[in-house]
Amino acid sequence: MIARSDESVIPVIDLEPIRTGKAEEARATGKKVFEAFRDVGFAYIKNHGIPQDDVDEAFRWSSRFFELPQPDKDLAPHPPEGWYHRGYSGIGREKVVQMVYDKAAIAELRKAPDFKESFELGREDDEHTPNIWVPEEVLPGFRNYMTTFYATCYNATLDLLKAIELGMGLPEGFLRDYHTKQDNQLRLLHYPPVEAELLRGGKLERIAAHSDFGTMTLLFQDAVGGLEVEDVHEKGVFNPAPYIPGTIVVNIGDFLQRWSNDILKSTLHRVRAPPMVDGMTKARYSMPYFVTADRDKTIDCLPGCWSETKPKKYEAINANEYIEMRLNATY
Repeated sequence: MIARSDESVIPVIDLEPIRTGKAEEARATGKKVFEAFRDVGFAYIKNHGIPQDDVDEAFRWSSRFFELPQPDKDLAPHPPEGWYHRGYSGIGREKVVQMVYDKAAIAELRKAPDFKESFELGREDDEHTPNIWVPEEVLPGFRNYMTTFYATCYNATLDLLKAIELGMGLPEGFLRDYHTKQDNQLRLLHYPPVEAELLRGGKLERIAAHSDFGTMTLLFQDAVGGLEVEDVHEKGVFNPAPYIPGTIVVNIGDFLQRWSNDILKSTLHRVRAPPMVDGMTKARYSMPYFVTADRDKTIDCLPGCWSETKPKKYEAINANEYIEMRLNATY
């Protein structure tokens, strides 16, 4: 695949009018959000409602966790089942694939593992997939802060769902009513330094080109760089999506593309090697917050997204069944 270095076409959108603006200002902002997700699939969102101090503190906790000795991190192991997406995964455990479910094909792709480690958490009262933490004495305060940050991200999600509702002319609360239980996932990611030649030679990957599974993703990234988004006009061409201070990157997932009858766009993106120092990549940290519909919800085509001349492309599907199918192909 080709990478292109010219400026990203991802728009920057101020979300503040959704919370405090007049009705017409909120609708205009919703229209911008809808158009970004329809045309690009991505947007930089500023004034998103998550204080920068909270984001900075979350990154500090993430760094502290990944700096733990390996035996301590291994005290919170990701279970063998792909659908039970909680706890710590060491380097090479995960291989992100794009709509590949055949076991032999997945095994072939795993020959170039993703060179990263991760920690996954969800809501604390989730009986289906309970969180898996390191013992409190190993990293005091980690569990408390990350669960608080998780709730903060959910509140920002509600504003983004409201913006999409306004932009698509959906009834007030329509999308938010499908996202009441916080069946979401916060992922802490660490990409350790690695020899550049291993990445260039295809023996390792950061994260290969993929789209996300759920409704949408809120991405917090550091200033190191590496995120690239497929060009909307040229398939196979990827443009950098660098860190912009004061913003988060938000992108549509496959679930919402399906739900919208392909009106909204779930765009391929990847993580490539960031700038090198003496032939080694820099360490990189990021935190995606994956938003999914409540597991017990079954979704059909959104109102206004289908007609006699634009029939439904997809059957109704349960949110939990869809997400677990995708996760089982990853682990």
